[in-house]
Amino acid sequence: MKTLVWLAQYLLKAAIFFTLFAFALNNQGDVTVRFFFGYQWTAPLVLVVLITFAAGLLLGVLGMVPRWWRQRRAAALARQGVTTPSTADTSTSSAPHGL
Repeated sequence: MKTLVWLAQYLLKAAIFFTLFAFALNNQGDVTVRFFFGYQWTAPLVLVVLITFAAGLLLGVLGMVPRWWRQRRAAALARQGVTTPSTADTSTSSAPHGL
């Protein structure tokens, strides 16, 4: 069973790789990216798509960092036995949250 799952994962990874490789080969034409004030940059389309994807990934990770730090801090405090307002017991309040 493990071998079958491993083989299926390997085939899926190979299919994704070859699909992206074919995409890169089919999009080797140059594209011009026009910026403000008359600046422009000419590069292969696949490179522009790759840079755009990487920039979006970086922005997404940077957007998650503050919440990640807060959760790590709350987990460290919880291990020490310190309660914070966000982890305190809210069962004593009678007013429901939301609607």
